[in-house]
Amino acid sequence: MPIRPEARAAAAAGNPPPLGWLGWWRLCIRSTLLALALLIAIPPHYLWRILHISSPWPRFFLAAAARICGARVKVKGAALKRDVFYISNHVSWIDILAIAGASGTAFVAKAEIRDAPVVGWLATLNRTVFVEREDRLGVAEQINRLRDALAETWSVTVFPEGTTTDGRSLFPFKTPMLKVLEPPPPGILVQPVLLDYGAASEEISWIGVETGKDNAVRLLARRGTFRMTVTFLEPFHPRDFPGRKAIAAESRRRIEEALIRAIGRPLQPFTGHPQP
Repeated sequence: MPIRPEARAAAAAGNPPPLGWLGWWRLCIRSTLLALALLIAIPPHYLWRILHISSPWPRFFLAAAARICGARVKVKGAALKRDVFYISNHVSWIDILAIAGASGTAFVAKAEIRDAPVVGWLATLNRTVFVEREDRLGVAEQINRLRDALAETWSVTVFPEGTTTDGRSLFPFKTPMLKVLEPPPPGILVQPVLLDYGAASEEISWIGVETGKDNAVRLLARRGTFRMTVTFLEPFHPRDFPGRKAIAAESRRRIEEALIRAIGRPLQPFTGHPQP
């Protein structure tokens, strides 16, 4: 059951509405289930790491976490298993749970995510590469970390919009973190990914001045489930689109075409307030 539009607007403006006792009950139940899933996944994960075996447990947990949070994820297309750089649109922190659960990828994420309750720690377990968007002098170091992550985990996902939208729009794709593809590492392909929350897009999206904590509480207290689709689009070789700007433009073009097909109308300019 969707929340009322006025309640969603209040949350985006930084004034979360009262949850009510049912909302708190759902929040407690989902939080407990997340903790149980984590307790199941963490011991074997560290055992796998001690034995220097590639651990499937972060992927298991993140897929379970997406479902616990209410997402019913449908995967379309064929995700490349290794040597791939995923480029995706960005709507919510649930994006991370859904894509990682579907593919096992690591991520490039803004440094603020590292400090988000629970989500930041989980992202660290999944070997997320955290970047400071304003740290112009540290870009080279960040790119080196990204290259290491790509070599170690076989796949890395970046959200080049740099922020979240309402799920029915796209911001311009920023290119600094795509510098890792100049030149592309041997054998690496780029695969655009579309995340579509369907009718729940506006409600699930993390926009406005809503804090990460308030957004997490609101979604965990939400009644019912929602459908989302992760579509792995046709991959391409970055050498066919030399330079990070050309790679970003081609990825955005493919994602935009797929999003237009999904919503059945042209994209509208996003007039809301993205995350700062």
